[in-house]
Amino acid sequence: MEFISQFINGLNVGSIYALIALGYTMVYGIAKMLNFAHGDIIMVGAYTVYVCLSSANMPAFAAVLIGIVVCSLLGMVIEKIAYKPLRKASPLAVLITAIGVSYFLQSVAQLIFGSREVSFQSIIPLGAVSIGELKISGEAVVTMAVTILIMILLTLFINKTKAGSAMLAVSEDKAAAELMGINVNRTISLTFAIGSGLAAIAGVLYACSYGFIGPYMGSMTGIKAFVAAVLGGIGSIPGAMIGGILLGIIESLSKAYISTRLSDAIVFGVLILVLVLRPSGILGKSRTEKV
Repeated sequence: MEFISQFINGLNVGSIYALIALGYTMVYGIAKMLNFAHGDIIMVGAYTVYVCLSSANMPAFAAVLIGIVVCSLLGMVIEKIAYKPLRKASPLAVLITAIGVSYFLQSVAQLIFGSREVSFQSIIPLGAVSIGELKISGEAVVTMAVTILIMILLTLFINKTKAGSAMLAVSEDKAAAELMGINVNRTISLTFAIGSGLAAIAGVLYACSYGFIGPYMGSMTGIKAFVAAVLGGIGSIPGAMIGGILLGIIESLSKAYISTRLSDAIVFGVLILVLVLRPSGILGKSRTEKV
């Protein structure tokens, strides 16, 4: 029973990683850039919802919707100001920029809200679900259900809509897509907006599951979500889902049966192992570069 409980907990945590990993994998798959500031956008989303609930006394649905809009706009602004000038720059320049954006967002959050963590009351009305002797929290049920639903809707959006087809074309060849009349800049901005909106949802689910928010809540979570994206195959939407779930289960079982202190080391050990044995990830495709 304890194993099943830890397994369910891993599914809950892994679902949050999967949502954040979807943002990583979309941006990389289409813009070929790694937005390492993506983890801090979940913090912005959580704080936005917190302010809407505590200061404006808004209904939960409206607060979450505003959080999604704010993070989507923030993602577009970050792309325009920080990443658009670096599309042809070296990966090191992109990494340094991402770190700078990350520190900037954390610093602004500290100036506004302080450095201490703030308690966050869950907005999920569903109570614990009992299956025999096993009890699953309402937060875990909703988190897993929302993640699965978003993955399905995102897959349909990419494969069935005109905007999704434009994203696929840009991911294959930006120059050819532009010759076909596709607005590459708008497509990449839309990608950042969608990924950042998903980060806002992840931030709210994280806050509901753990009961707190803080300026650094997205740092380690974002890094682990990146590991999940690499594990599943960065650039693959189903891969991000699989990678997030697997990583959450590995982390949860490691904490329960090995050591809480070593759980992070095990997570990063998984990343190293994947990079050595299968650099493209579980569902990633190896590409042969033409020269």
